[in-house]
Amino acid sequence: MARPERRTVRDVRRGNRAMLLRTLYFDGPASRNDLSGLTGLSAATVSTMTGGLLGDGIVVEAGQVDSDGGRPRVLLRVNPLYGYAIGVDVAETHVRVELFDLEMHQRAKVEYALRPARHEPELVAMHILAGIEVVLSDAGIPAERVLGVGIGVPGIVERGTDVIHAKAFGWNGVPMGALLRASTSLPLYVDNGAKAMGQAELWFGSGRGAANAVIVLIGAGVGATVVADGATFHGVSSSAGEWGHTKIVAGGRPCRCGGRGCLEAYIGAEAILERAGVSTQKAGWQEELTRVLASRSSVVEETVEYLGVGLANLVNLLNPERIIIGGWVGLLLGEALLPEIRDVVAANSLAQPYAASSIVLGRLGPDAVALGAATLVIEEFLNATPAARVPATG
Repeated sequence: MARPERRTVRDVRRGNRAMLLRTLYFDGPASRNDLSGLTGLSAATVSTMTGGLLGDGIVVEAGQVDSDGGRPRVLLRVNPLYGYAIGVDVAETHVRVELFDLEMHQRAKVEYALRPARHEPELVAMHILAGIEVVLSDAGIPAERVLGVGIGVPGIVERGTDVIHAKAFGWNGVPMGALLRASTSLPLYVDNGAKAMGQAELWFGSGRGAANAVIVLIGAGVGATVVADGATFHGVSSSAGEWGHTKIVAGGRPCRCGGRGCLEAYIGAEAILERAGVSTQKAGWQEELTRVLASRSSVVEETVEYLGVGLANLVNLLNPERIIIGGWVGLLLGEALLPEIRDVVAANSLAQPYAASSIVLGRLGPDAVALGAATLVIEEFLNATPAARVPATG
């Protein structure tokens, strides 16, 4: 039997500080008295810790509220201008780079087009690095005020190494972190784009408040974030959530991963367009897919059937309280056909787990991967609370 790790006083203080900061970030503004009730920490501990956070400029005062018969209570909140996070979405047809403050308000954005057949790692890295320079310049933010850069990519990301395996891009062991670190000293956080988007929906969107949920991303690729007891499940090699490569038809259509019969080969953007006889060798996928969905053709009916069965498998296997459909293709399908999708899920699920689940659309829009990538930076900030810096003025 393994011995429990001993926690030092420093560990306890760091944990208390992170708990207070997370509480203020997600539930603030709040008074010190509120924080004591929300966290279970003593009034003395809250006073000491918030004093340190105020001194570091991480937390600021946010007005006062009346108390019962006593002096007004001062409200505290995380300082939105303490630092900034950059989020990057590496997708089939673009590299999108966005700059956010700590309230996740977008301060600047730039996008570079990619041809569907061209995803050379060096080209993608060049676009990311150029995008970082552009958004900082456009917003007038110096690089030293950036807490980090989060990058959402397709495929499997080896945790702790930033090495990417993305068969759809022809990437096998691409050291994206190393490519970028050769030209930037900013902290980098790389993860699967579906997991990044899932965290954003869990924090700020349709997943908020759900302890057990699945957030699915349907775009050119198909993936999912599995949330169990409030935490994202990664699996032993970080590949949990590769829902798009579960088999829906034995020996079926070839998939970009090299397999056959994968769900992605039926409900991904490229798969739908190809089955509808539309060329995928040129830009304009979204406009073409919108036209295909409006036709309500047999291809659309088949896509709804495959998607509904795929979601039913999640209901039966994971018993989530909520399934959130996101990604630009997922939102197009859901906005047009959500009742039909739910009907197929119900017809292919066990009654009890289906009754306990709700199926809803993501709230953060089709471009949520970059926002989700920025939350990778915020997650580290909330857990580690980096060294003090002088707050910016705008």
